[in-house]
Amino acid sequence: MRKLRWVRDGDGLWDMDVSTPVTLNGVARPIPGDPIPSVLGLSRGIRLSRPKQVDFFQRFMFMPFIPCHSTPPSSHNNNNNGGGFFLQRVITLPTFSLDRWFGTVLGQFNVQKFVSGIKKNGFRQPTDQSPWFQSIARHLSDKSLYAVDFCSEFFLSNDDSLLLSLESYGDDDFKTSRKKAVFHHRFPHHNLTLEAASPGLFVDNGGNFWDVPLTMSIDLASVASESGPSYHVCINHNAGPPKQFGNHQNGAVTASLQPGFSATAALSFKNGIDIWRSEAPKLKMVQPYDVFLSNPHISASGIVGAVMTACFGDNAVKAAPGDRFNGSNHKGFGLGARRGKCAILADSFATVSLSAQYGTFQKMFLDLTRVQALLDFPSGATFVSGAARVTKDLYDSRTPDLDIVQKICPSTTLSFQQQLAGPFSFRVDSGVELSLKKDDRLVKVKDPVFAIEYALQVLGSAKAVAWYSPRQKEFMIELRFFES
Repeated sequence: MRKLRWVRDGDGLWDMDVSTPVTLNGVARPIPGDPIPSVLGLSRGIRLSRPKQVDFFQRFMFMPFIPCHSTPPSSHNNNNNGGGFFLQRVITLPTFSLDRWFGTVLGQFNVQKFVSGIKKNGFRQPTDQSPWFQSIARHLSDKSLYAVDFCSEFFLSNDDSLLLSLESYGDDDFKTSRKKAVFHHRFPHHNLTLEAASPGLFVDNGGNFWDVPLTMSIDLASVASESGPSYHVCINHNAGPPKQFGNHQNGAVTASLQPGFSATAALSFKNGIDIWRSEAPKLKMVQPYDVFLSNPHISASGIVGAVMTACFGDNAVKAAPGDRFNGSNHKGFGLGARRGKCAILADSFATVSLSAQYGTFQKMFLDLTRVQALLDFPSGATFVSGAARVTKDLYDSRTPDLDIVQKICPSTTLSFQQQLAGPFSFRVDSGVELSLKKDDRLVKVKDPVFAIEYALQVLGSAKAVAWYSPRQKEFMIELRFFES
């Protein structure tokens, strides 16, 4: 299997792909300008396509069918159209000696909808005298139970790949086919991605999915390093009015999804320190289950950077740069200019991370415990203007506005991982939010995600991950390489 290089950005700024089982493709893009949901599987750069993941599970992990579950967030009002428990299986097309082409047909069967249909209508009608297996066959012939994805991946060179996919759904809620083309090129220190999707799938910070009729993007990102500068440039074009995924209407359309052209450039600097790192020798002649998780340590890192966005079109209609505190009498400052349907906005950001690990992940039981805390300040303008207002209130012996205090608090994400036995470990990622209102709890758990990871020891650093998101009501099994 080709080893894939991952761009691992820990600052939460980049438009990272979010894993989701709501479509066969298995990924959605966060809406530009929205915080990324707390979902496992955030990645950027070349990633293993969903058909390849399913093919790997079938070939090397002896799983004839790959289960997943989804319920579109916009249909949580007991309307389960488009959601359910699915089984996926892939068929690999013969290559005919073309070692640089990989073709697959990925099929999906809606088990939950099939069982519900049998419970509702029974195996057969009272006057039906046909054998029971023919009655079941009639249920299985319902096209709304199936979805299929045709995928072709061409390896044009050692550094270039082109992926073409076409998804078709039998369900009436998803009768529009989904088409995508993705070109990757690996420079020595950068990753270039060109992508076109019709429609493009996006997710907002409320967990709602949106379809944009046509989206095209050019993305250039430097390969992340342990320290030093990195940058990211993204050019995006949206065409056509967006609509909520699955033909449901729940929530207002975010301005950045409206038709238009946008260009974003970001520059960041990262530095890390080791507070403690174990110098004890590892077990001899015992390979760690994951080489990336074999060094006990306590370390901290920080990232600061700046971002600038230029918008041309309907997507330029956003909040004014200084309107940082809706609902309060205070307006912060921000860098930006707007004229008609053109806008230029700039801001800064910062991230602080603390990581601690015990164990080398070599023994059979409880030899890995990891804890990580991530504090994210997504807007420097919001923080500085809010902090100035709070400082002024304290200086004047006034009670600070609690809404402003809460808005300048960093968004916090906590991660915990514990080895259970052998290559199996349990992991939970969750946001933590402080609430300063009198009637609320002081600390709230936000969007937890639970996962069981199985380390594929023979591949050095690879794992199969089965995760569940209670908020999204999503379950998925994924394959990941070279992630720490």
